[in-house]
Amino acid sequence: MTSDQAQLSSPAPTGEPRSKTIPATPAALLRAVLEANAGTHDPRLRTVLASLITHLHAFAAEVQLTYAELQQGLDFGVRVGQATHDKRHEGILLADILGLATLVLLMDAKAVLAAGGTEPALIGPFWRARQPVRPNGSRIASADTRGVPLHVRGRVVSLDGRPLAGARIETWQAAPSGLYENQDPGQEDMNLRAVFETDADGCFWFDSVKPSGYGVPIDGPCGELLALQGRGHMRPAHLHFIAAAPGHKVLTTQIFDALDPYAYEDAAFGAVGSLLRDFMPDGAGGYRLDVELKLEPGETRMPVPPLR
Repeated sequence: MTSDQAQLSSPAPTGEPRSKTIPATPAALLRAVLEANAGTHDPRLRTVLASLITHLHAFAAEVQLTYAELQQGLDFGVRVGQATHDKRHEGILLADILGLATLVLLMDAKAVLAAGGTEPALIGPFWRARQPVRPNGSRIASADTRGVPLHVRGRVVSLDGRPLAGARIETWQAAPSGLYENQDPGQEDMNLRAVFETDADGCFWFDSVKPSGYGVPIDGPCGELLALQGRGHMRPAHLHFIAAAPGHKVLTTQIFDALDPYAYEDAAFGAVGSLLRDFMPDGAGGYRLDVELKLEPGETRMPVPPLR
């Protein structure tokens, strides 16, 4: 017997389980992987991983995935990570263009939607931490930001219509050029971004410029995927809002211009339900947007901004 054969046939050290041969069948392999996952301590993580493993194996079997295709997919995932940094989050963009982010939001909001609450929408990859706190009535566009004036008036209420005083409102938008300020070195830092607090009647208000539709970044792996699918990369004009009030779940949403040419062809699948609105002419060459945000009672948990 050779030394290699002796090592292979020697019993496992005391305290370690003896290895078991896995039958060379897909079903046996899946059972083995699920058994390995059974020791995951966190119950929710154990459930999520078990479902993920099961569906991944079923997906590979259904499409008869080749090893070369698996390597291509793994390389794509690596490049998504490499394209993510403090000014860009390619992972969020991927979840957006696959419709996964909107699906998760809609499932999570099933109860509040049935009760008449505001539809959620994507946070997206462009929300920044430490956006500037501004008083109500402020203009959030810098002096050199040219565009059609937009006057936003909003109100935050609970599902029963009770106004929520002291609610925190985060808002951000693209410039008329179609770029967020973190994408455009020509824009002032934190341009078209703000944090407001609602007054005693749950109201907030500010002045801005009418946003423009824009294309999601296509110079990375997500752009390659869109090209392979033969899809467009445009999003309709919109404003982002996050509303947070004590004793209520945080609402993340967007309000879209219903007349935008891409209103019904959103590359990120975010323009759903009543989030498409008419930006009304104000009679003075600008527009007015009235927004009511209805929050569901519950635990207040702020999401983490993808950008610094």
